[in-house]
Amino acid sequence: MNEGLDPKEFGINISEIHKQIDILGSKGEDKRPKEKFNADTIETYQKFAREKLGFEFNDVSLFIAALTHKSYVNEHKNIAVTHNERLEFLGDAILELVTSDFLFRNFDEHEGIMTAWRSALVRTESIYAASEEIGYVDLIRVSKGEKKNSEGTGHVSRAHLSIVADCFEAVTGAIYMDQGYEAAKRHVYKYILSKMQKMVEAEDWRDAKSYLQELTQKAEGVIPVYQVVKEEGPDHDRFFEVVVRVGNTVRGKGSGHSKQDAQIGAAKEAIRYYKTQVIDTGRLSPSSL
Repeated sequence: MNEGLDPKEFGINISEIHKQIDILGSKGEDKRPKEKFNADTIETYQKFAREKLGFEFNDVSLFIAALTHKSYVNEHKNIAVTHNERLEFLGDAILELVTSDFLFRNFDEHEGIMTAWRSALVRTESIYAASEEIGYVDLIRVSKGEKKNSEGTGHVSRAHLSIVADCFEAVTGAIYMDQGYEAAKRHVYKYILSKMQKMVEAEDWRDAKSYLQELTQKAEGVIPVYQVVKEEGPDHDRFFEVVVRVGNTVRGKGSGHSKQDAQIGAAKEAIRYYKTQVIDTGRLSPSSL
């Protein structure tokens, strides 16, 4: 699919490139039978697409592949199962293009601000939330081990967060391949760019720790101090709880799979305090924020 362009017109010989790849590469022909889907499976995914995405896929295998994690493939080695990494590669580029185009066309801020906005809009937590909103998490195909690791921990594991977020990019890629660029663009607008106003109002695009330090120095003349109050979980999936103190007072609490993430969460909670309580008491003017 070259969107109407003929690579040969630009001196790009796809056949020769394939031959060179075959010579240099070690990947042999996969002789395993390709995965086939029964009518019930096809209808499950098409029904979801109709009801949640607003259309049926011409090739529903693209949608199923977009929701198939590599770990699932490793448990089904007797058949050729397509996982979502290639579609994720494509969808990531589409997501960044649509978001960049939207910001460039609608706002006049300098490059640094728009880069921070884009990062906040498309970061892992944002696209994970989009996947949750769409509701296809239960349709994601993962290995039994990955599924077990995501259950019963009391919090979203780092691996589960990444798997679900990657599916949003892969689904975006699948929509592009099946329905075209405009459909993929609408998908990004609906589930990502529609959060722009909330993101700006909450100032989620700012470096939370640096911003909090500016506020505490203006309001109280001191810098914040972060303290880990709880640490749990296996080495590959540690979970931290952190408080941030300003003077002797706890101003925020946060948690995450790294100390940095937990500190950022604590900083954001403290920022909310300074943007409400401190302004109300007149210790900081709104203009100073």
